[in-house]
Amino acid sequence: MTTPTLSRYRILQSGRGWLIPIALLLVWEVMSRQSAEHAYAFASISQIYHGLLEIISTGELQQGVAASLQRAFLGLLIGGSIGFGVGAVMALWRVADVLIGPLYHMLRQVPLMGLVPLFSLWLGNGDPSKLLVVCLSAFYPMVLATYESLHQVEDKYKEVGDVYKLGRRKTFFKILLPAALPSIFTGVSFALAFAWLATIGSEILFSAGAGLGNIMMNAQAASRMDILIILTALIGLLGYLMNLVIQRVGRYLFRWRNLR
Repeated sequence: MTTPTLSRYRILQSGRGWLIPIALLLVWEVMSRQSAEHAYAFASISQIYHGLLEIISTGELQQGVAASLQRAFLGLLIGGSIGFGVGAVMALWRVADVLIGPLYHMLRQVPLMGLVPLFSLWLGNGDPSKLLVVCLSAFYPMVLATYESLHQVEDKYKEVGDVYKLGRRKTFFKILLPAALPSIFTGVSFALAFAWLATIGSEILFSAGAGLGNIMMNAQAASRMDILIILTALIGLLGYLMNLVIQRVGRYLFRWRNLR
């Protein structure tokens, strides 16, 4: 296939991904014009556009995006780091696995949103409660990913440490961790997805403070369907972009796997 033909083929392939979104927009616009009830449930594209300009001009959207992203990444950093440490300890020390494992597996079965009343009583309805929910949402998958990844390292790699008489610390940092990192990084992508979902959920459930979830609750109270549509689309878009970025980072960091 020649280069110009290949370029046109790639453009065609990428363009197909827009067919369904464009079709949905057309259907949405048609539905908004059916009746007054439909116009309320399906805000027209022009209404959504003007609502977007309005929320940008007030600065509320920018503030909400900044607050939500900061909360999500801070929760990922704190919860993910602790989760990595706990997962590594459980994987390396049998006693820790026996002591911590049952409690961890029990707690991760409890829906985070079911703990909201408890967190509210402990910390109130502000940022500490939201951050705790986000941290836990990142903590659980990171523990599991780290634990399973270290356990799945092949025995032949572990035997290298025995041959060179490496201590436990050097074996972990020079053999076990490098071998498990690709799988652990997959856990990071899951932790980020859960952290983002928990961020929006916690902002909806805890009313105090800035964030996209709080703006959604205000839009619902004001019956602003156009704002709700904008925020729903934006939340999905931001989640998609974050997932795309972390996939690209993973491909770059572990590009050596394709050279083997």
